[in-house]
Amino acid sequence: MTSTPEASDAGDLVVREADRADLLAVFRIEKAVFSQPWPFASFERFLGAPGFLVAVRDGAVVGYAIADVSSTQGRDLGHLKDIAVHPEVQGRGIGRALLRRVLLTMAVGGASVVKLEVREGNEVAQSLYEDVGFDRVRRVPGYYDDGEDAFVMVLDIEAWNHPA
Repeated sequence: MTSTPEASDAGDLVVREADRADLLAVFRIEKAVFSQPWPFASFERFLGAPGFLVAVRDGAVVGYAIADVSSTQGRDLGHLKDIAVHPEVQGRGIGRALLRRVLLTMAVGGASVVKLEVREGNEVAQSLYEDVGFDRVRRVPGYYDDGEDAFVMVLDIEAWNHPA
């Protein structure tokens, strides 16, 4: 997949597939954003997958998303596994650009529905997901290692009214 410039308040932003040189920056963002970060090896496993994207501004990785598509019960289901933006540049449209691009990637990959899990207390992320068209479908008690509940959210990607 080629690099695609995205409009955002962060200036010129390129969203592209991640490569090995991006891993350390991705891992640093993961540790800065999440209280229970994924281990470094988890990111290595997704290298080369079309759903592992990075957002780059002024030559620096400022965010990333990881998603995949799998077949279940005769349908292709997309799963947004992880998405984060460096704390210093949050609120500038980078997360929205990453989300839009990873959803398009999953749609091209055949997904008809996309799901994600989000912390009950992460109202900023929930608001973004709802704004894009995700619906909360259920709460999962104690989903996270620290005992916090998660909401499972779903988007019918075939009905999604995405911008070009």
